[in-house]
Amino acid sequence: IMVPGLLLCLSFAYAAALKPTCLSAQFRSPGDYIIGGLFPFGMDTVNLTARSEPTLVVCERLFVDGLIWALGMKFAIDQINNSTSLLPGVKLGYDTYDTCFEPMVALQPSLLFLTRNGTTGIGVLCNYTDYQPRVTAVIGPHKSDLCLATAKLFSFFLIPQVSYGASSEKLSNTELYPSFYRTVSSDKNLVEAVVLLLNRFGWNWVATVGSDDEYGRGAQGLFLSIAGNRSICVAFEGLIPTDLADPKAKDQLEDTIKLINKTKVNIIVLFAFSRPAQALLEHSISMGLTKKVWIGTEAWMLSDIAASIPNIQSIGTVLGFIMKAGTVPGFQKYVADLFTSVQQDKFCQKSREFNRLMNSDTLDTHCKQCDHISLHDVSSKLSHSQIQPVYVAVYSVAYALHRALGCTHQVCPKASVRSWQLLHFMNTLPFKVNGRSFRFDQRHGTNTGYKLIFWSWKNGTLTYLPVGDYEESLYINKSQIQFHTADQKEPTSECFRHCKPGQFRQIKGFHLCCYDCTDCPENTFWSTKDSSTCTPCLEHQWSPARSTQCYDRSERYLFWNEPLTIALLTLMSITVSLTCLTAVLFLKNLETPLVQASGGKLNLFALFTLVLLCLSCCLYIGKPSNNLCMIQQIVYALCLNGCFSTFFIKSLEITLVTEFPRCAPTFLHWVTQRRAWLLVALCLLTECLFCFCYLHLGPDYLLSDHKSLPTEVLLVCNTESWFAFALMHGYNGCLAFVCFLCTFMVQTFGKKYNIARGITFAILIYFIIWIFFIAIFATLKTVLRPVTQIGTILTTTLGILGTYYIPKCYIILFKPDLNTVDYFQNSIKEEPEEDSQ
Repeated sequence: IMVPGLLLCLSFAYAAALKPTCLSAQFRSPGDYIIGGLFPFGMDTVNLTARSEPTLVVCERLFVDGLIWALGMKFAIDQINNSTSLLPGVKLGYDTYDTCFEPMVALQPSLLFLTRNGTTGIGVLCNYTDYQPRVTAVIGPHKSDLCLATAKLFSFFLIPQVSYGASSEKLSNTELYPSFYRTVSSDKNLVEAVVLLLNRFGWNWVATVGSDDEYGRGAQGLFLSIAGNRSICVAFEGLIPTDLADPKAKDQLEDTIKLINKTKVNIIVLFAFSRPAQALLEHSISMGLTKKVWIGTEAWMLSDIAASIPNIQSIGTVLGFIMKAGTVPGFQKYVADLFTSVQQDKFCQKSREFNRLMNSDTLDTHCKQCDHISLHDVSSKLSHSQIQPVYVAVYSVAYALHRALGCTHQVCPKASVRSWQLLHFMNTLPFKVNGRSFRFDQRHGTNTGYKLIFWSWKNGTLTYLPVGDYEESLYINKSQIQFHTADQKEPTSECFRHCKPGQFRQIKGFHLCCYDCTDCPENTFWSTKDSSTCTPCLEHQWSPARSTQCYDRSERYLFWNEPLTIALLTLMSITVSLTCLTAVLFLKNLETPLVQASGGKLNLFALFTLVLLCLSCCLYIGKPSNNLCMIQQIVYALCLNGCFSTFFIKSLEITLVTEFPRCAPTFLHWVTQRRAWLLVALCLLTECLFCFCYLHLGPDYLLSDHKSLPTEVLLVCNTESWFAFALMHGYNGCLAFVCFLCTFMVQTFGKKYNIARGITFAILIYFIIWIFFIAIFATLKTVLRPVTQIGTILTTTLGILGTYYIPKCYIILFKPDLNTVDYFQNSIKEEPEEDSQ
């Protein structure tokens, strides 16, 4: 008896399940204020490209999540209508339609919402301030593509539109979409969370794939821009075609998998909805893609479509972010009770009457499939479907309407409220839902944060395991994450190693963000602000290779205490002493024939200028200045001129005696005795004139050379005008050249001393030294430049002493028998003026 009874109960249950319900009639209800709803009841539309006439677009399959979201809106409105504190005495109605995930499908009910209340026509007016559309506000749609299309319509009329799923950053533009709101975070917040996750694990070599729609393209674009600034290199970026029925879609998916495999990345960031994600994952499995770490989003991670793919566990590790949405108390019981009610004829008859009141023949909901499903078909989705964004969206409109009407907790005045009047209250005031406070930010969004979940498989059963969360910072519980790798260790995915301080990133290969670490060269430093290049040090600073900072340069010049300076000063002292001893010796033997034949007192003047010339070496030692640089060349030129002027007078005397003996008696007195001093003064005066020109045209100046030495700034005297330099020193050169011409061919009789030979060799040495000096001085810009000048001064002085004065000192000291009038007598014995005196 029990078996037939059990079979009878089962047959009744089966018959009840097969009996159509009136669930599709539950998405309309009359009220004082109507709220429109756009939800994806169906999916997989008929091929849109085959439409040749603007006929109705039909969805082939029911989308259970969309149905649950629509029931969430109904639940919220029923709660508000039963509330005694929110909109007391006011009944909210609702009118919900299918979008089929297609913008052109969503436009049809959107146009219906815009029609004048009580009609099916949209008034074309100049001013819509008093225009009363059919709905007070709109909830939905879910996808960004649809919102971008509908938001422009509703924003023109300033009808509040609150989406429960659109996350495109474009919708944050309040100038383009002033009446658009959303109860979810924008893609920018999601992408920042993904980038933080990658940085936390040190994954900087990744691939990113997005669905070829507004959500996928927008999120991927944001990811590429933010990841590039956070040291993450995107090895590959691709898009999944939206029309998966297209034969080319398969080839495109296969190429995407091949390119991902070629890059050898271990991390794939996937921004896509469930259907495109399913297609990519199926091809990954069929093509044998090695286990990867898939970083996902709520758009596909919570979908049964992706989780039910055969052998889905072989893809590797799945991590991703879902919105941190709270539960909606009482919703599951509400849905269970509703499914029980829609099987009762009395309840269904009442629902159909409500539909007739709302002129349901205007546009059908297109959810005929809803009448053929049971509670069992939706129960698995109720546990993890995100209902709170829809629930909060409805309450945001209700609170705005409550404030716009001026309601209290006891009563609401009956008044006419335009849709645009709600915007002010939605923008400014917070509202509470189930004890939690919400408010829209300046970009008309809410940021409730994200949960990081991990796909945990146990005995073939998938569990969404929370392993972290993100609001302003990211928290991860790594101990709960079991990576599906061979050793179950955390995988690595690096294109580059982390550069050490003092190293910059040198881009290599095809990928612009893939680089080697290269040491910063000298005089540059590594800055944390820009790690891709090395920053040059300032001119007065230096740095060694691989440095993180610059150091101030020390000044470099010829110091008094360095060994080279001491050696030069020692040589100068010897030269000065030798010159002074020569002068003393000439002074003691001033009246001897040798000294008189060499120039007499003019020798003492020449030796005095040579002493001053040697002492001028001190001007080149120590820290230089502009005045010091200017004085150096002037002192050198004047002292050398003083010596050469005495040689010039003696050369003229020798020339007159040897080459012009007949004219000698007439002109010889101009180059001997007291008149010779006039010529010396004239030579010095001329040199002073050239020194004045040198000062006027451009004297030497102090140059701070930052390039010649690696760690020091070289203080060196630099020549400003080479013309002025040549003019001043060229005069001495000309004077020396005249002396050389007057003396180098002079011959004397046997047993006579050749005065001219000493002058010739002295001038010759001077020319040789200056040839080397000019070559070195013009090219050398180191601390050796003043050394060169000191060396030139000392070698010139020693050359003159050695070739002209030292031989005479030798005769005075060691050959006094040759110091006679006969040995030093010229062809003309004495000057006429001397005899007369």
